[in-house]
Amino acid sequence: MAVTDPIADYLTRLRNAQQAKHRVVEIPSSKMKKSITEILYDQGYILKYKFDDEAGKNGIITIAIKYDSKTNLPVIQKLGRISKPGLRKYVNSSEIPRAINGLGVNIISTSKGVMTGKQATRQNVGGELLCYIY
Repeated sequence: MAVTDPIADYLTRLRNAQQAKHRVVEIPSSKMKKSITEILYDQGYILKYKFDDEAGKNGIITIAIKYDSKTNLPVIQKLGRISKPGLRKYVNSSEIPRAINGLGVNIISTSKGVMTGKQATRQNVGGELLCYIY
């Protein structure tokens, strides 16, 4: 089955794995998904990740989901897609929204690559608002 929105599929696989209390999730790879995974790791939302470019057509991303040691709840509380294939959402650098007053992270696809909303504001670039995480 062909996936029409690979980023929404990526977010849904992460969300489902967390709800099922899985430690590890495997997701089909792409350049955009690799960039999003690196941002999630840098921001502390996942434990670790591995890119396996040999498996499958584009490869597979293996992500170790991070859970709170005391409460055993997943670190990622909410993931959401903003820009969808049917309705793209583009913003200027001055219009980039803050995910729950700066506590969360917006991920933006810019001309300088995929980055967080804060990085895009600092570099004064706008782009397509992909998703938010907190």
